[in-house]
Amino acid sequence: MAALDLFGRRWTLRIVWELHEGPQGFRPLRQRCDNMSSSVLRQRLVELTDAGLVAQTAEGQYALTALGQEAHDALRPLARWSERWASTVSSCDSVSEAP
Repeated sequence: MAALDLFGRRWTLRIVWELHEGPQGFRPLRQRCDNMSSSVLRQRLVELTDAGLVAQTAEGQYALTALGQEAHDALRPLARWSERWASTVSSCDSVSEAP
């Protein structure tokens, strides 16, 4: 339940997604996250760091830890499922809107 609570917080999944390709500085990460508020980004990074999913590098960038990368890998099937679900929902909406 704790993991679901953490991942259910706004922007958390997006941050994990953006960091999976490699370390990011605070400002570039914020830009990649559609310029979310800096206070929310800072809070989410603290939460992810406390959870052991993100660490700050010696250069001051943020990166997924091995555990964070495992979390990203575990969430990939959910991302694939959500894409299929979204296309199904939009197909249903198109059908229901037909005259």
